Amino acid sequence: MIKKTTHIQDSLGLLGHIPTIHAPVPEYLFIASENARCPKAELFIKEGDYVKYGQVIGMRHAAFFDQPIHATCSGTFEGFEKHYHRSGKMVNFMKFHNDFLDTKDESIHERSEEEIKKLTKEEITEIVKNCASVGLGGSSFPTYIKFQTKEKINTILINGIECEPYINADHRLMLEEPEKVVKGIQIIQQAFDCKDARICIKSKYKDIAEVYHEFLKRYKDSGITLSCVKNYYPQGWEIAMIKESLGIQVESGKLPSSYGVINFNVSTVLGIYDAVKYNMAVSERRVTVTGDGINYPSNFFVRVGTPVKYLIEQCGGYKNPDKDKVFILGGPMMGASLPSDDTICTKTVTSIIVMDKKEYREEPCIRCGSCSLSCPVGLQPYQIMNTMKSMPVDKEKIKFLNPLKCIECGLCSYSCTSNIPVTDYIRKAKVVARLK
Repeated sequence: MIKKTTHIQDSLGLLGHIPTIHAPVPEYLFIASENARCPKAELFIKEGDYVKYGQVIGMRHAAFFDQPIHATCSGTFEGFEKHYHRSGKMVNFMKFHNDFLDTKDESIHERSEEEIKKLTKEEITEIVKNCASVGLGGSSFPTYIKFQTKEKINTILINGIECEPYINADHRLMLEEPEKVVKGIQIIQQAFDCKDARICIKSKYKDIAEVYHEFLKRYKDSGITLSCVKNYYPQGWEIAMIKESLGIQVESGKLPSSYGVINFNVSTVLGIYDAVKYNMAVSERRVTVTGDGINYPSNFFVRVGTPVKYLIEQCGGYKNPDKDKVFILGGPMMGASLPSDDTICTKTVTSIIVMDKKEYREEPCIRCGSCSLSCPVGLQPYQIMNTMKSMPVDKEKIKFLNPLKCIECGLCSYSCTSNIPVTDYIRKAKVVARLK
């Protein structure tokens, strides 16, 4: 995590107003065979095989679900290479030589508006499942599992808050694709038979509010409205968003659906629209590439499987290339810090942050309480940290301090006056808390 991000340059703050650039598709694309949620995979192709754009080339296996793997170009499968995944782990990636033809698989086809309106919830769920739709805000949770809830949904919340610094991908999506966003929301409304849908954005995003207030006039009876929430971090956390937008406090351990609420990230909504409209898995997404370590911060429309090195080249390369860099995939507060730029844009990469590396000396804890005051779930982070430092670790005390409530927002580390990576201690405490 980046320490003390308050020095963000104004030019980076203006990035949300710069239109998205369509990044050229590179000669080689890479698709992870496994990921953080799916540790095993079965491949349907072998080295040397020709694949089509959107073709199902394998199946990932997790504890309670399977997830199809789709090719994001047409071309030749050339084997495997090791690269860093967005989770921070080095994993196997399938390497594809792009033929630049984008010859589409036969499974991709467009549905008419009339066909879409006739779809049942079960049919929409199956389409979303087969297209491997996942939470594109970074969670990568399978979307179809949300669709399987038996609870009566009264309100659908669309998360366009994008509360972390630096990231502008959802901001640009909402400005540039309002029709697809609204039609994606209508598909979700149809599935849940729910009239009330609210697009949640930060109050400061006047440009988004102006666009949607005007655009939604075309959909007067849709039940879709804007919900402008407060401008603080972590307002994008679903519990905070639900409380701010609806006044409902979701208790720890309960799902929002048990309160009649379900939420989707706005990029996920676009993925759902493409799945239902075109039977197409997510093969492209908006990615913010920014930070003081590169020359030209940009918002890109990127083909899934693109190497990060390639995107950095599109940004004019490194500023101060002789200096060591910090690479973060995702936001600066909750993203994964990687040791190098040898990583790939998967469909859940929202941003790539490149910073000149700065050393921070860790000081002793002074018990100032800033970590406790900043914790959005009411934990005592310094107590958890001190318990983890004491050997042997008292498992029962760790469980009593309940680190599993932690959402890993990073505020305890960010606010620490002693530069202690408090969040890292809580991550380790979670492992201990799960022990029987």
